[in-house]
Amino acid sequence: MGGSGAHRVVVLALEGVYPFEMSIPVRIFGTAEGAGGEPLYEVVTCSLDGRPVRTSADFGVSVEHGAEAVAGADTLVIPPFTCGPSADSGERDWLPADLAAALRRLPAGARIVSMCTASYVLAAAGLLDGRRATTHWNEAEHFQRAFPQVRVDADVLFTDGGQVLTAAGVAAGVDLCLHLVRRDHGSEVANRVARLCVVPPWREGGQAQFVERPVPEASRAGTAATREWALGRLGGPIALAELARHAGMSVRTFSRRFRDEVGMTPGQWLTRQRIEHARRLLEVTDLPVDRVAAEAGLGTGASLRRHLAAAIGVSPLAYRRTFRARPD
Repeated sequence: MGGSGAHRVVVLALEGVYPFEMSIPVRIFGTAEGAGGEPLYEVVTCSLDGRPVRTSADFGVSVEHGAEAVAGADTLVIPPFTCGPSADSGERDWLPADLAAALRRLPAGARIVSMCTASYVLAAAGLLDGRRATTHWNEAEHFQRAFPQVRVDADVLFTDGGQVLTAAGVAAGVDLCLHLVRRDHGSEVANRVARLCVVPPWREGGQAQFVERPVPEASRAGTAATREWALGRLGGPIALAELARHAGMSVRTFSRRFRDEVGMTPGQWLTRQRIEHARRLLEVTDLPVDRVAAEAGLGTGASLRRHLAAAIGVSPLAYRRTFRARPD
């Protein structure tokens, strides 16, 4: 964090910036407050020269800061833009001199975040060399050809390399910003932000991007009510037949409709919800690991350790040390 004040997030708007993505940091970080209502982040938007910027839409935006704002950033966010080089351009074309100079202003230790195809800028600056990174799935093949030194993963919503983070297209920028709030201040603050913004509080970074997936036909007899019912019973066994019975469907129909609506099997979804519940208990309670496992319906502490290691690669105690809810 930058000194004793709020963490400063600087959004660098480049020519042709997508206005939706440009607004995500101010909406997510700007909503985060401490217990006393104090802002936890200061968000400012700048351009390279402090002048208005054209957007990808039929309007421009005025900003109050130039590239000098980057020098005061604790986190720098670069949204995607349409006025970059063409598909045949080389690496250097993605990093003109004025942009390179702006990036050099970033303080040592500050975080840098790309959204969608702004990953090209980070790659051209050498910030993704040897790193795992993501971008919009539709550009992943070209991105990998253009920057073979980057380990491109087009199947995730975002990647967190510590100081360097990348998000896939559009809504994945919301997920990454919420992830950073969670990383900085714990799940209570992040969940409060998500509720105020009416977005899901947590989508795992490793969750697959939604790639050309058909939307199921609308149906009154969906599975949402049954999912809500199941979430209140995670501490006990929940059989597939029990879920289907609650939904008033045959097991076969329920399984098919569930997968159409959620994108995974009921069993996979239940396991994910149990893991998420266990994570929350680790963050906000002092319950022993075995008790957390039982409350989440995962059985024993050993089972919880296996599931957590498979999901995020850490032990329950390491997770608790890292993400334990901090006082606001």
